[in-house]
Amino acid sequence: MCRIAGIVNFELRIEEMEKNVNHMCDLQKHGGPDSSGIYTSEEKNVVLGNRRLSLLDMSDSGQMPMQYCDRYYITYNGEIYNFKSLKNELISLGHQFKNETDTEVILAGYAQWGVLVFSKLKGMYAFALWDSKERELFLVRDVMGIKPLYYGVQNDNLYFASEIRAFEGIEVLSEENKSWPIFMMAYGHLPEPITTYQKIKPLLSGCFLKYSLSNKSISIQSYSHLSFSNQIEVVDSAHYEHKHAIENSVKSHLIADAPIGVFLSGGLDSGVIASVASKYKETELNTLSIYFDEPEFSEKKYQDILIKQLNCKHHQLLLKEEDFHNSFESILQSMDLPSCDGINTWFISRYAKEIGLKAVLSGLGGDELYGGYPSFKRIELALLIQQMPDFLKSIGKASKSKKLNRMSYLKLDGIQGIYLFLRGHFTPHDIAHYLGTYEQEIWTILNDEPNVYSLDVVEGKNKASWMEFNLYMKNQLLRDSDVMSMIHGVEIRVPFLDEETVRLAYKTTPQIKFSGSRPKQFLIDMFKNDMPTEIWDRPKMGFSFPFSKWLTNSSFVKDKTNIDNKNLSSYYNKFINGNLHWSQLMSLIILNQRGLN
Repeated sequence: MCRIAGIVNFELRIEEMEKNVNHMCDLQKHGGPDSSGIYTSEEKNVVLGNRRLSLLDMSDSGQMPMQYCDRYYITYNGEIYNFKSLKNELISLGHQFKNETDTEVILAGYAQWGVLVFSKLKGMYAFALWDSKERELFLVRDVMGIKPLYYGVQNDNLYFASEIRAFEGIEVLSEENKSWPIFMMAYGHLPEPITTYQKIKPLLSGCFLKYSLSNKSISIQSYSHLSFSNQIEVVDSAHYEHKHAIENSVKSHLIADAPIGVFLSGGLDSGVIASVASKYKETELNTLSIYFDEPEFSEKKYQDILIKQLNCKHHQLLLKEEDFHNSFESILQSMDLPSCDGINTWFISRYAKEIGLKAVLSGLGGDELYGGYPSFKRIELALLIQQMPDFLKSIGKASKSKKLNRMSYLKLDGIQGIYLFLRGHFTPHDIAHYLGTYEQEIWTILNDEPNVYSLDVVEGKNKASWMEFNLYMKNQLLRDSDVMSMIHGVEIRVPFLDEETVRLAYKTTPQIKFSGSRPKQFLIDMFKNDMPTEIWDRPKMGFSFPFSKWLTNSSFVKDKTNIDNKNLSSYYNKFINGNLHWSQLMSLIILNQRGLN
């Protein structure tokens, strides 16, 4: 796991290009603390940079950027979980290898199969691959969008990096996206392809960008995609295939030459991952948890139940309110793109680093694939209301009820309107008031982006799954997990998002996948014999902290909502009086921190 950066430029001197790439890498040093490297092409138009977090082949032979056959060069961030089988296949085809990394397998695979190798890779990854003979550069991002990759183009010059913060100082790309605060207030994060810069975009998941230097042409192409089908309609075979896929995924995600562990919240998803991991980990499994003095938020009771069953070395951290207050400003500064969440991941990742872990498995993805959120029950009603006349959807515009207030979002067509009705933060009316603009302008901007393809033929609960997977998980949970873990030099792995597992979920009929008396009954039925009853037969809590109480007592927040910012101060008073959720306040704090009142 690493951080990457690079430039293709026909105007700058090579010394300036190398200086820029080194600076871009330095701004991402936290995500690659072990070593750094840079490659400059012979024609001096391409510079690749890397900050390495070494997890496979810890020796110098794993350094990046890496070359193969004096022709192919790569700077790479990620993990390829099927690299050993690919390597054996490539050896049988005559390829030779100099190290034990998955990185060299990507290079040899490209040398053998060209762009077809991208669809053969199973894992999480974002990389830049330079073919010096054909003078072609490829930017590639994994199918699930687990690893980030951003790029900007100006005057035929290409810049790319793992984090938005890496573009600081690249003046030709410095124009701010004036609309980003609108999306932040509506979504609580920035949905792809929105970033804080006008000219910098994320490479979409499952796509590669090809830059042909010979004619300065850039093209973007999908190499893999997901679609729903009802191919799996028998319960027993569905249980068998899914359980087998999850177990194989967890087993492959444990591959590392560095210390690795599992987040153990006490809930179903992390319990499944930890239970399976304890079977396959050849040495004692490390698990780690956070708990609180506040009993209504602490899951220590359930963590302890799981610990007794698992063969593991468990680490538990009592996180106190004082630590939250001491760390809050640092957490805000750790963010790359703004997000109202990620605080929990920041703390658990810091703890992982403190106990010497470099990679940790997470249960992220279980809710999205198997129906763990309230949206799976509410989606049908939301779809019905969306068909009503617009004037009826606006009747709750001035209501203090958040649900009625957000009903106006259903005036937006498609899944965006559904998402913002179910998960939105502020309505266009409130956004316009806070930002001092016209409400119609807010509606126009939110209607234009993100541009999501039609889900008309997708069944109701599969719509909810697609929505949670693509609009919530990819844009917020995965991004927060990556940024907040890598700020501490820790990699988060997500076995539920293994490509085979996700494709199985997409092929399984919703009548099987989402049936039962409990949320995620399908997942429970697969693994209930592997875990104590108390773990799967309990109310869902989610991975949350006592934020409302802690934010109320935060001197940092009080200072930010003083008399100099009357707009924010009025919303802070709403929060204190119980009329504003902590995540909404977080969005406003972030806007204020970035100079937007």
